[in-house]
Amino acid sequence: MKVSIAANQQRTFLRLVAGLRPHWRRDPALPARIQALFARHREFGARDRRLYRELMFTTVRYLPWIEPMLDTDPGEATRRVAWLAAETPATRVFRATFAMGDPPTGDKAELLPGWFRPHCPAIFQGAELAAQLRRAPLWLRLQTDAPAAVFEEFSRRGWAWRASDVIAGAIQLLAEADVTTSEAWRNGLDEVQDLGSQMILESIGVERGGRWLDACTGAGGKTLQLARLLGPGGAIDAHDVRASALDELRTRTRRASHVCHLIDDKGDRTAAQRKTAIRIVRADSSRLQGNYDGVLVDAPCSGSGTWRRAPHLKWVTTDEAIVRAAATQRTLLAQYSSRVKPGGRLVYATCSLSARENEDVVNTFLTAHPEFRPEPFVRNFGAMQRSVGLLILPAQHDTDGFFVASLRRR
Repeated sequence: MKVSIAANQQRTFLRLVAGLRPHWRRDPALPARIQALFARHREFGARDRRLYRELMFTTVRYLPWIEPMLDTDPGEATRRVAWLAAETPATRVFRATFAMGDPPTGDKAELLPGWFRPHCPAIFQGAELAAQLRRAPLWLRLQTDAPAAVFEEFSRRGWAWRASDVIAGAIQLLAEADVTTSEAWRNGLDEVQDLGSQMILESIGVERGGRWLDACTGAGGKTLQLARLLGPGGAIDAHDVRASALDELRTRTRRASHVCHLIDDKGDRTAAQRKTAIRIVRADSSRLQGNYDGVLVDAPCSGSGTWRRAPHLKWVTTDEAIVRAAATQRTLLAQYSSRVKPGGRLVYATCSLSARENEDVVNTFLTAHPEFRPEPFVRNFGAMQRSVGLLILPAQHDTDGFFVASLRRR
C-alpha cells in the first residue's frame, strides 16, 4: 500500500515540477504560482499540500543538483529530492520510499548564485552556508506581558515551542501549524515576525513615548513591534505607497487593540493615552505632519536575507536588480531623513545581505548629509559589525538575514 501511495506521490510531484519549471528562474512570485497549482487540484488535502510544497521548495533550494536530472533521470531527481527534503509527517512515506543509497553530495557553494559572493562572502562558507540550505523556522513575537493563555493553547493543540534566549517574548514554533487558526492570534496576543526582524528595533534602543514615522510600513510587523516599545503615549504615523499593505496593517492593528489605538487622519490622539496611537497615511507623503523623534526606513530590497524562506529568489535576483534597489533606497533615505527632528533618530533597515544595499547606501547618505552621525547600538546580538550598521546573519540565531543602521541628527 505504501509503495502505491509513494508511486502516486512521485508521479504527482514530477507533474507539478514540470508545470513550475518554466518559471523558477524568472518569476519572483513563484510561491503564488505554487498556490495557484494547488487551487487547480481540489483533491489535495492539507497533508498533500504540505508534502508537495516541501518537495517543490526543496527542488528550488537545491536547483543545480536537481534540475539537470529532470530530463535525463527523473528517478534520480526524485531520489535526491527525497534525501534533501525535510523530515515531516507529510514527507515520511515519500522519503522512506525514495531516499535510497547515499545522500547527494557536491559543492554546496554552487547552491547559491556565484555572482553574489562579493556582496556577502560570509554566506558561502561554514555554518552560514549550511544555514542557507535549511528551511527557515517560524518565529512569533508575543504582544502580551501575560502569555500563560498563549502557552496553554499551544499545549492544548500539541504545538511545541521554545523561547528565544536573546529576546524576551520571542518564541519559535517547532510544530507545523497554522497559527492564524489560534485564539491567541485572533486576539492579537502574538504576531508572526522573524527573530532577526525583531532584533532590528531591539538593537537600537527605542525611547518610550516618542513620535515616530514608519516610512515604508508594509503590512506592519515592525510597526506593531514599535508600538509595544514606545508604550502608552507613543505615536506612529504608518506610511506606504501600497494600499493593500496598509489594509493588512489596519486589520492587524485592530486585532492588537490592547496594544495600540488606530486613529484616522482626523483622529484625536487624546483617546490613545493608555496605548500607542497609530495613524495610517496612505500614498501621498505630503500628508505627513511635522518632524519626528524617530523615522524608520525599512526599505524595499532584493530580499537576499530571505533566501532560506524564499529560495526561488536566489535564481530570479540579478546584480542589476540590486543596483536598481540601491538607487531606490538612497532616494528613500534622503527623502525621509528630512522628517527627523534635531536630536532625533533615523533607522535604516533591509532584509538584504548585499553590502551594496546596506553599508554602501548608508555611507553614501552620510557623505551627503553630514548632519547625521552613526549612533551606538544598545545591543548587537553578536551580529557582524559593518563600517556602519549591523549585519544579522542567519546561522547565529536561526533567523532570516537583516541589516540595520542607526543614525542621529545633530
